[in-house]
Amino acid sequence: MKKIGFLSFGHWANHPAYSTKTAGDTLLQSIELAVAAEAMGIDGAYFRVHHFARQLASPFPLLAAISARTSKIEIGTGVIDMRYENPLYMVEEAGAADLISGGRLQLGISRGSPEQVIEGWRYFGYEPAAGETDADMGRRKGLEFFEQLKGAGFAQPNPNPMFPNPPGLLRLEPFSQGLRERIWWGSASDATAIWAGQVGMNLQSSTLKFDESGKPFHVQQAEQIRLFKQAWKEAGHQHTPRVSVSRSIFALVNDQDRLYFGQESGKADQVGILEGNRQAIFGRSYAAAPDRLIEELAKDEAIREADTILLTIPNTLGVAYNVHVLSAILEHVAPGLGWR
Repeated sequence: MKKIGFLSFGHWANHPAYSTKTAGDTLLQSIELAVAAEAMGIDGAYFRVHHFARQLASPFPLLAAISARTSKIEIGTGVIDMRYENPLYMVEEAGAADLISGGRLQLGISRGSPEQVIEGWRYFGYEPAAGETDADMGRRKGLEFFEQLKGAGFAQPNPNPMFPNPPGLLRLEPFSQGLRERIWWGSASDATAIWAGQVGMNLQSSTLKFDESGKPFHVQQAEQIRLFKQAWKEAGHQHTPRVSVSRSIFALVNDQDRLYFGQESGKADQVGILEGNRQAIFGRSYAAAPDRLIEELAKDEAIREADTILLTIPNTLGVAYNVHVLSAILEHVAPGLGWR
């Protein structure tokens, strides 16, 4: 059994073929798609966060709005770039959104990826400390956020407060019990997957990672997941970790599917350069008739290692078409792979 969610990058542009011509279109359609996805039995609605781009950015208003319209579906991110975040304010936002959802938030965070502008986090008022890289800063802020979700008091109360205080040091409010176990680290390397396992965050692994062995993408990703699980076990954490992988999967069941995604059939992994001189490997898309998809996906080692699959969706094609994309996977593909 697998949990199946969708992952939306939330693109919009004033393009004749787009159903999301404005930011408002994308936000409102994201809510409607999450409601429809819950009704059809999809397990999770996840959203990517990018800054300085015509894509979804500040996630918590959207997550809270979806929470208020749904009752079962997990609601998450994949991922929030911690270089841009105030960890303490984020604890408050996340706590509020999680309480609205009734404990359904699944927050993916990360040190971030290449962005639209040079060192965009500086415009938000953040700079690495002496001797830090921006990646170090992202991990440090991620750990601070993660630590504060324990709910321990740390702030000295005012002796003459406006409102009465409980005894002792004060914590951030609102506090949502259990949210800390639903934080995920987005990892593109073996080393950061091991780090996530050591500190006790769940693992999100996307459709790209640094090429560390020259092996096929799904094999490298499966090895990364196994390293994470071993680090988790050695650290002695008391709860069971979760692991998600992202995939672009399209069941070609009608002429519209074949028009949009038929050219993706049979494509292989791609290798490129990411962040200066580091080689990265990008996982292939899967697009085929359902029987062929089942055959191909059964060979994906990383999917076998994960408990959650996030299906990347073409959000610009509108709610109705994306409902079709997701329902085709649930109806024609998931049962054949034992995901349902």
